[in-house]
Amino acid sequence: MQSMQEQFRASVSDFAAKADFLKSTITSIQDYPKPGILFRDITSLCENGKAFSLVIDLLYEAFKDQHIDKVLASEARGFVFGSALAYRLNAGFVMVRKPNKLPRETIKEEYELEYGTNELHMHTDSVKAGERVLCVDDLLATGGTMIATCRLAQRKGATVVAAAFVIDLVDLGGCAKIKEQCGVECVSLLDFPGH
Repeated sequence: MQSMQEQFRASVSDFAAKADFLKSTITSIQDYPKPGILFRDITSLCENGKAFSLVIDLLYEAFKDQHIDKVLASEARGFVFGSALAYRLNAGFVMVRKPNKLPRETIKEEYELEYGTNELHMHTDSVKAGERVLCVDDLLATGGTMIATCRLAQRKGATVVAAAFVIDLVDLGGCAKIKEQCGVECVSLLDFPGH
């Protein structure tokens, strides 16, 4: 049985050519933010109007028939893609933020960092039981941020339809972790090797 991602990519005409174009707009920076890291800078994609529009159009195609009530995204680059996609899907947009950034009562979810933990917060009333939500971020690495985002929605009784990304650093196995820990499938537009 095909995954949601395989079905989506197969349904888009000239997907490979579109993905190659998007990849060409992403700047790779060696040894940033520390030696040994090849950083995939998505800001250069955002600066290209054709590329940014194509990303939103492709993600819209993937989820336009999924009856999405809310799009959840974590700060900061997730906001860039999540809010534009929510607009296209005619869905609400929920900001998932770091501690002490949201003014109303929140729920929180901790996640693992390379050294230690961090936490994400969401307003307690921003997602309701039974809503269908899509969780969006710019890049999938080890999956910790997205796992926390999915869990926040699930704790409120929402159905997480999928986790969507522009880039998946496939070598890091984040997608498998999200599926294992949250039962949520991933859809990404671009696969890059990553460390």
